Amino acid sequence: MNDAVSRMLAKYRLETLDDHLRALREILQEIALLGLWRSKFFEHGAFYGGTALRILHGLDRFSEDLDFSLLAPTPGFDLSRYADALQIELHSFGFEVRVSKKAKVVESRIQSAFLKADTLQHLIEIRTSASLLRALPRGQTLKIRLEVDTEPPPGFETEARYVLNPIPFAVRAYTLPDLFAGKMHAVLCRRWKTRTKGRDWYDLVWFVANHPRLNLSHLKARMVQTGDWPARQDLTAKAFQAGLRRVIESTDIAAARREVAPFAPRPDALEVWSPHFFLDLARRIECV
Repeated sequence: MNDAVSRMLAKYRLETLDDHLRALREILQEIALLGLWRSKFFEHGAFYGGTALRILHGLDRFSEDLDFSLLAPTPGFDLSRYADALQIELHSFGFEVRVSKKAKVVESRIQSAFLKADTLQHLIEIRTSASLLRALPRGQTLKIRLEVDTEPPPGFETEARYVLNPIPFAVRAYTLPDLFAGKMHAVLCRRWKTRTKGRDWYDLVWFVANHPRLNLSHLKARMVQTGDWPARQDLTAKAFQAGLRRVIESTDIAAARREVAPFAPRPDALEVWSPHFFLDLARRIECV
């Protein structure tokens, strides 16, 4: 095993097969970020979303995907140009990973690609015991999705954040008030056909507890872009609070709790969740 990978692995408690799978996925995510840094992606784009919160700010839940935004609308952007750099970087640490761009079924501002790896091969690489490997479904493929917003709404700021593993490198990322705006846009406007995404609500709790400042103008820009707010109407703190209250009161909080439970390190922290709990949190958000 590569020495840097061994050091990264040492921070995990590895008891179950899921522990090993989660550690493997997170290590691959951080090496992929290194590959993007080497290939100068962060001169054009910024990291955001749940995985950015986990890697850069210590969010304590597992996050599956890597989400990015270009710094300005770029219709000609092509995510596949970074595929070779990602594969080379991951290979240099002992991981045979394929990068494939996802074909668009409908026209969208989001470009997607997948890192794909043989799960068994890479669990062996990180020395998962044979007794645990017997529980792994045969032929399983590990996938990490990368998404890039090629037409980001305006009004956000970015900053340099530093990742120390597998080697020290810099990542351009949204600032926390703008990350919070993106999360609140998901809470207010995400439309799931069959389920409530509890991870959005979990992250809301984290933001209020740790970084409650919300960039209201960037939230408005996101809502205008998706048709959820009139461009000529101000989004005031009062209007935001009223909208959030409506969403809280109409959300199936029990379903949100069930959805996020597999990603939360302490399921007992979800027991307090209720409409009253989230209404209290809403009042603590600082609109700036």
